[in-house]
Amino acid sequence: MDTSPLILLAAGGTGGHLFPAEALGVELIRRGFRVRLVTDARALRYSGLFSKDMIDVVASETARGRNPLQLAHAGFTLAAGTLSAFNLMRRSRPIAVVGFGGYPTLPPLIAARLAGVPGIIHDANAVLGRANRFLARYVRAIATSLPGVLDRDPALAPKTTTVGTPMRPAILAAAAVKYTPPEPNGPLRLLVVGGSQGARIMADIVPGAIERLEPALWSRLILTQQVREEDMTRVRAVYDKLKINAELAPFFTDLPARLASNHLIVSRSGAGTVAELAAIGRPSILVPLPGSIDQDQFANAGVLAQVNGGLRIPQTEFTSDRLAAEISAFAAEPARLAAMAEAARGAGRLDAAERLADLVVKVAGL
Repeated sequence: MDTSPLILLAAGGTGGHLFPAEALGVELIRRGFRVRLVTDARALRYSGLFSKDMIDVVASETARGRNPLQLAHAGFTLAAGTLSAFNLMRRSRPIAVVGFGGYPTLPPLIAARLAGVPGIIHDANAVLGRANRFLARYVRAIATSLPGVLDRDPALAPKTTTVGTPMRPAILAAAAVKYTPPEPNGPLRLLVVGGSQGARIMADIVPGAIERLEPALWSRLILTQQVREEDMTRVRAVYDKLKINAELAPFFTDLPARLASNHLIVSRSGAGTVAELAAIGRPSILVPLPGSIDQDQFANAGVLAQVNGGLRIPQTEFTSDRLAAEISAFAAEPARLAAMAEAARGAGRLDAAERLADLVVKVAGL
């Protein structure tokens, strides 16, 4: 039986939370620690470091809206999850619990506090997420991907450290691939993605934008697009009509390699996506998800837009005409794409997993 010290990693079941947890897990294992993942059932479909025998599923619920019945149900589920997580603490005796955001982190981090186990949270966004905001006052340390996130909070700033976003091995491998801009009349590789679940806006806007391109660009274009199953038929029909070289799929398991092999990426601006684009150094057109309370995706996209590593387009301005104009302009200016790739790379951090691991070990008292 392995008696190495155990560190629990808690994360919501989407890639933006799971991938940094995986990156930290790889680094902690390299240092001789054991790791387990505490999450919700969604995480079971992700491949990577965490096999099913390394995962503990704990009940959780997102608190949405103001409906009393929904709030009561969420509260009951989170309480049940906290009790289950507390029993997990007693059985496994971890030396620390690290949370990466999302409501599934609430039960294990609250249970850690009740059990006297040091808690640390990491937030990859330019603004603290709701779950992490709630937990921030109860953990020993806060790690952020970006500087200045909590500078204006005198209660939290002293225990906050900027470490960057931990990058899983596949991203580190992709970061080693040098960016080569397209030749003036050569292939133009375009990747369109919309986050873990895809994004309907991409299916609504991108095919129309491709139709509006000059026909000379159609033969140059090599298009890879994430498309939801329910949108697949209508999107494919447009590209087949135009004879576009297009690969469509609901989800790409090899996304890091695809990011590295494309000239331009069109995407939402989740924290993980922005951090990976910066780490790999790829130019992008970013369309923040509208309507969120904290406007976190708008702030995330600003990280690359401010250094000219990406172009931020609010969804209200994201039309087929606008996208076609931007793609045409980039195709005509390969040097601009190269400059954006270099600027994006300058905003990236490849040592974040090591920096976060140093913080976790320090907080655990080792």
